[in-house]
Amino acid sequence: MLIFESQREARGATRKLLLAFAFTVLLLALAINAALALAWGLTWGFWAPGEMRFPRHFFAVNTGVVLLFVLGGWWVETSRLAGGGGQRLAEQMGARPVQPSADFDEQRFRNIVEEMSVSSGLKRPQAMVLARDGSINAFAAGWGEDDAVVAVTRGALDLLSRDELQGLVAHEFSHLREGDTRLNMRLIGMVFGLEMLYRMGQHLFEPDARDRRMAMALLGLAIMAAGWLGWVAGHALQAAVSRQREYLADARAVQWTRNRDGLGGVLRKIMSQQRAGVVSHRVGSLVQHLLLVSDEAGPVAHWLDSHPTLEQRVRRIYGRAMAPLPLTRGDEKPQADGVPPPATAAAEGPGWTLI
Repeated sequence: MLIFESQREARGATRKLLLAFAFTVLLLALAINAALALAWGLTWGFWAPGEMRFPRHFFAVNTGVVLLFVLGGWWVETSRLAGGGGQRLAEQMGARPVQPSADFDEQRFRNIVEEMSVSSGLKRPQAMVLARDGSINAFAAGWGEDDAVVAVTRGALDLLSRDELQGLVAHEFSHLREGDTRLNMRLIGMVFGLEMLYRMGQHLFEPDARDRRMAMALLGLAIMAAGWLGWVAGHALQAAVSRQREYLADARAVQWTRNRDGLGGVLRKIMSQQRAGVVSHRVGSLVQHLLLVSDEAGPVAHWLDSHPTLEQRVRRIYGRAMAPLPLTRGDEKPQADGVPPPATAAAEGPGWTLI
């Protein structure tokens, strides 16, 4: 597949999914109105002599409450996530700034971050390391260039060659370049708002109070049902958007490094890592979408997962299925005097074609 064709497809799919997300909120408002109208009618009767029994502005108020919860939840959650910027979020996930003077691999990582900053035209983000994570993973965080962070695990530093580490960093730079972190945080806020509707219905539905508040319980049950369906639909769309951004970041990484074996090698080593049962440092589901590879699990993980499968991503890079790679570094170590080996220019791979 052509690199730029893949990027256009990913961006086009993202736009469609964002429109679908907005359409989902509209459908949720209609579902809430229908559910509340049904609950109201079953309790007090649908018709008075000659006129409807619905209170004045019944549907307008219901729609306003739905939008208040969705948009209010979006504002509250995104404001909370924005506090402190990318570095604070990275520190909460267990990352620390690199220490290049004490560690050759961390110096190599910082050099690659600086190189990729020049290549991409972005301001150099803060380089950080998840020092206690022996698996291969990475993430980018931040709402803009001024608070951006790129972090990698200790396992990535130990097990990846320079070309592979460069491909991994290029992938994370793409997320910063395309504003994916900001986009995903906003989608998280929208899903949080949808979940708030479900929680409100759950609070109103009190089985122990059915004798006193049958009408309120029915209203709560109606809101719970509609809110839950809206939350599931919103979460599925959020995951679909995130998967398209992963494809776009993969294509951008190949474009910038001109080497399919860079990021491709990373993903193939992670395949071996997963087969060996190596698990990444656990982070909350809220930030799973930030990682290069998530480790979400559960009965609906396949269609609510924020990442495509490794096999799908490798097939897009190489154009065919590829076997996992052994978990060995495969490049030179620093010389005895501590001077790193000279960097070599990455050769263009035969994967995506640059046009």
